[in-house]
Amino acid sequence: MAKTGTTGIKRLINAAGYSWLGFKAAFTHEAAFHQALGLTLVLTPIALYFGQSYADKAILIASLLFILLVEILNSAIEAVVDRHGDEIHPLSGRAKDMGSAAVLLAFIITALIWFSILY
Repeated sequence: MAKTGTTGIKRLINAAGYSWLGFKAAFTHEAAFHQALGLTLVLTPIALYFGQSYADKAILIASLLFILLVEILNSAIEAVVDRHGDEIHPLSGRAKDMGSAAVLLAFIITALIWFSILY
């Protein structure tokens, strides 16, 4: 069987480059990502200060990163749907609405984590 593609360290380097391009695209083109990133930058020092243990601090910060992760996935869904075409289709609307619902759930989960740890 013939090998295809890159492997090993070269593959990891390529994957890191693609990830960086994804972060750059989210930062450049997505206002919601900007807002979530701003929230993360504001709340991370608060998590470090008020977290009682290293585990608390890690969980608080991870919950903020979770919002960024879901926001990136939502933006990816929206980009694919928009790339497919401009026609209005119920499945396109459903995909975008479900992506938005996922972001809302990420915010709810984060709020629950913050309230349970800090109060």
